[in-house]
Amino acid sequence: QVQLVESGGGLVQAGGSLRLSCAASGSIFSFNVGAWYRQAPGKQRELVATFTYGGSTNYADSVRGRFIISIDNAKNTVYLQMNSLKPEDTAVYICHAISTPYHYWGQGTQVTVSS
Repeated sequence: QVQLVESGGGLVQAGGSLRLSCAASGSIFSFNVGAWYRQAPGKQRELVATFTYGGSTNYADSVRGRFIISIDNAKNTVYLQMNSLKPEDTAVYICHAISTPYHYWGQGTQVTVSS
């Protein structure tokens, strides 16, 4: 059974950077789509960034220019490089990957940005 395991979250000061990783355990073919969502307390889950096969990326307006999503298919890993972090970026970050026709979700990693 394939599982996604996130890492890289933690506490950082405003203006700092973090790199989140989402690695697939188990046998899996290459990802067609990788995505990161986030959910802050009392708020709905928000789509932060997507990466599709061929290299197309999309970002939420709130993170565009600061976050970069990428995929390493040799490692079955989805990354989210987060720069210039703001307190409003504080949330649980959850990865989602599609290896058609299968969807996989991680458990989430906490990111806390202090002012």
